Amino acid sequence: MSKELRVIHAEMLMELAEQHDNVMVLEADLAGSVSTKKFADAFPNNFLNCGIAEANMIGVASGLSAVGKVPFVHSFGCFATRRCYDQIFLAGGYAGQHINIFGSDAGVTAVTNGGTHMPFEDTGLMRLVPNATVIDVSDESVLRAAMRYAYEHKGVNYIRSTRKDLPAIYASEDEIEIGKGNLLKEGAELTLVAAGICVHDALEAAEKIEANTGKTVAVIDMHTIKPLDTELLIAEARKTGRVVTIENHNVIGGLGDAVASELLSGGVALQSFHKLGVQEQYGQVGSLDFLKDAYGISAERIADFCTSLLSA
Repeated sequence: MSKELRVIHAEMLMELAEQHDNVMVLEADLAGSVSTKKFADAFPNNFLNCGIAEANMIGVASGLSAVGKVPFVHSFGCFATRRCYDQIFLAGGYAGQHINIFGSDAGVTAVTNGGTHMPFEDTGLMRLVPNATVIDVSDESVLRAAMRYAYEHKGVNYIRSTRKDLPAIYASEDEIEIGKGNLLKEGAELTLVAAGICVHDALEAAEKIEANTGKTVAVIDMHTIKPLDTELLIAEARKTGRVVTIENHNVIGGLGDAVASELLSGGVALQSFHKLGVQEQYGQVGSLDFLKDAYGISAERIADFCTSLLSA
């Protein structure tokens, strides 16, 4: 049985702290929500609860980085990015500090916490921080690889994820290279580019599309949204001529825009390009299945859209 990703997150922090005594963990009064209380108990001198004061937490993290520590900070995605963006941009990025941010409950995975806690803009914000790395977690192996990378890669690193469990896509983190997408399924007529929880729906949708149309569909897990794997993206786009991006995020500023920009810059001529995701909407309360369907990123909604596209 798979573990919840919040448990994996806490286990990885403990593993890193056992290996490196400069690891620091900062929380915004959410240690119980993301299992970092275990870390606090095991490494009390490496843990700070900054309270519900996220901007201050980023400032503290920047100071810790300046004296040689490697801080990992956590809050729900909207509070870890939007609420403290100026501090991330200036105290973190501009000052050349090393800050690792774990934004949990990304997009619709905030479920019943509702629109106030449902970030559809965090990827877009973090892409705008010069030289930042932005990762959208699709399974446990990606999270493990992302956190190891975050410790080793100085700069602003943003990891967005659900706190809950996700079915395994990869056998181990050895299959993951941050900065390189993974081609999970080959196809000749359509390329689906997805990230995070949407990778699972893209894989399921690909089977439905093929059953409906008789045409084959490629699926890419573009877990690293910045820097984007342009080489893989362009190769697959040229092969199929049709690209659909799928994201648990606003279609403005996220994966779809990043993909579109790289394809245009690469001079790739496509028959069609479409972005599936949140369309100029705020969040709302609901179950995960309800919300994915409401925002057009469920396997069924993806399959219906792409079946119509390939049948036109």
